[in-house]
Amino acid sequence: MEEKEKHFYSKVELEEFKEIILAKLEEALAEKQRLSESLKNVGGGSVDSFNITEFGNESQEKEQNEILLARQNKFIINLKNALIRIENGTYGICKDTGKLIPKERLRLVPHTQNTVEGKANHIIKERTE
Repeated sequence: MEEKEKHFYSKVELEEFKEIILAKLEEALAEKQRLSESLKNVGGGSVDSFNITEFGNESQEKEQNEILLARQNKFIINLKNALIRIENGTYGICKDTGKLIPKERLRLVPHTQNTVEGKANHIIKERTE
C-alpha cells in the first residue's frame, strides 16, 4: 500500500515546534535586552572628553551593536510570525513550493518558510530578475 504524502503537521507536531520557537523567542528577547543595555552604556561622552581613537572605537562599537540589535529584532519578528503560522495552520508549508518543510529543517530554523529547494529557487529567481 502506497503511503500518502503529508501536506501539514499534526497538532502534536505543531506543539513541539511551538515549544522550540518559544524557547528561541525567550533567548532572543534576553539577547535584545542585553544589546539594548549595551547600547545605553556606550556613548554619552563628547569628542572633547576622549581622544579621537577612543571616540572612533566607541562609535564603531555602537554601530556594531545597532546592527546586531536590528538583526535581533528581525529574528524576533520572524519567530512571532512563525507562532502565528502555527495558529492559522500554515506552519511548515513552503511558501514557494507548497511542500511540507522537513522536521529536521524546522528544528534547526523554526522560523523558516521555505524548503531548501524553495529557498534555492527563490535565490535563483532573485538573481535572474
